[in-house]
Amino acid sequence: MGRKLNEDEAAHFSELEISEKKNRKKNRNKIPKHEQSQTIEEEEPKLKRKLNQSETLEDPKPNGKDSKKKKRSIAESNEELDANDLIERKKFEERPVEVKTVVVSGNNTKESKYAALGSFSEAKLPDQVLECCKSFSKPSPIQAHAWPFLLDGRDLIGIAATGSGKTLAFGIPALMHILGKEKKNASKRVNPLCLVLSPTRELAQQIADVLLEAGKSCGARSVCLYGGTSKGPQISSLKSGVEIVIGTPGRLRDLIEMGICCLQEVSYVVLDEADRMLDMGFEPEVRSILSETCTIRQMVMFSATWPPSVHQLAQEFMDPNPVKVVVGSEDLAANHDVMQIVEVLDDRSRDARLVTLLEKYHKSQSNRVLVFVLYKKEASRVESMLQRKGWKAVSVHGDKAQRDRTKALSLFKDGICPLMVATDVAARGLDIPDVEVVINYSFPLTTEDYVHRIGRTGRAGKKGVAHTFFMQENKGLAGELVNVLREAGQIVPESLTRFGTHVKKKESKLYGAHFKEVSADAPKAKKTTFDNSDEE
Repeated sequence: MGRKLNEDEAAHFSELEISEKKNRKKNRNKIPKHEQSQTIEEEEPKLKRKLNQSETLEDPKPNGKDSKKKKRSIAESNEELDANDLIERKKFEERPVEVKTVVVSGNNTKESKYAALGSFSEAKLPDQVLECCKSFSKPSPIQAHAWPFLLDGRDLIGIAATGSGKTLAFGIPALMHILGKEKKNASKRVNPLCLVLSPTRELAQQIADVLLEAGKSCGARSVCLYGGTSKGPQISSLKSGVEIVIGTPGRLRDLIEMGICCLQEVSYVVLDEADRMLDMGFEPEVRSILSETCTIRQMVMFSATWPPSVHQLAQEFMDPNPVKVVVGSEDLAANHDVMQIVEVLDDRSRDARLVTLLEKYHKSQSNRVLVFVLYKKEASRVESMLQRKGWKAVSVHGDKAQRDRTKALSLFKDGICPLMVATDVAARGLDIPDVEVVINYSFPLTTEDYVHRIGRTGRAGKKGVAHTFFMQENKGLAGELVNVLREAGQIVPESLTRFGTHVKKKESKLYGAHFKEVSADAPKAKKTTFDNSDEE
């Protein structure tokens, strides 16, 4: 039986009863008179029972048996899931190292001088240039195939997964390009010779760190130009003379317009993460900056994906048929060294599940774990929640001052605070050593960003784990995620396939879904002219 109604509930019932009587009165002419009294007597007890049952269900006793059973079933489900994950992780770690296929296309790519390098010695580079490669046994696939073309001055498009050694793939040829220029008055040089454009500050800083270290032994000076911080030190570095400029489009364009940065002597240009730059709306800045460089220049583009917008940019600023090196799949594909675990759950369960996973993956609180969220405010909230529960965490997001972002990244990289919450500003290009686990607290807006996020682990041949929370609101990306999981030989949970496996056709920003993907080596369209005369 239901519990006894209080005064408020009794009044509510009285209102329902009056409402029901009014409705029946309106339709009384449709009911035979001899059935009217019987119908009222039968309906009222039903209404009371219905209200009592609903009240009983909606207001269970606190800490009741039902609540305990529910909590117990959730805990048992999580334990079972974690146990299965542990088994699959052991199997994953025993997988043999996968050899990635490399496809090279373009004009005259079959010549013997462009053969892939099997060792650093085959590159025949000076010792001071290869000083930064001492810790590696041999060139990575993208380096082995790209260096012969880049060292020969060819324009090149490189498509490879994150963590594949792309920075040195274009960095070593940049150093050789500088050494190949006339060294007369090099110590007094003011204008740079090489330019690297990056979509985010964090990626620009990382590239600068690598090139600064690589350039020490051969005297190549570099400067990193990015917003969110004072222009003073950057202007001072430019005035003192540098060979390499690494920068984000916004700050670099500002300094060009101020007359501080002159790119007239730049003859080696790199667009790193070109697809991301265009997605972020930097196309006008990129075009403006490229117009400031030498008309005769070597162009290099590195990207993880090859959308039509990047292809159009390549057609305008590169040779008609540039060399294209694709490591792995040109389609969207995740790093196969990362074990992907996808878990479908609701929004309210995420905090508790995140803490449970940290107790599993970050128990010693010494290994690096990176937690990705979608929004800036969400990053601050999750950071505060973890700190209240006793976890030592830092965060990186767009609302933080650049100084605080740099400090948080340093604490995470150095292992002083090995748990970091971040938005997608840390998803692309960042080479943070020994990140063992990535947890996607919120699924990103695109599957491309998902691939980049999980690419923060499993780098340099090491194995990694990516644990992802997938919710009802993300169902539109379920099909693409299923394809990524299957391509990498990962387990596809049944709860994910319930959302469907349909993949929506990618749309052009200008022409919607009615456009055709064009390969980089496709011939240019021919212009057809017609006689304006109507006379025969």
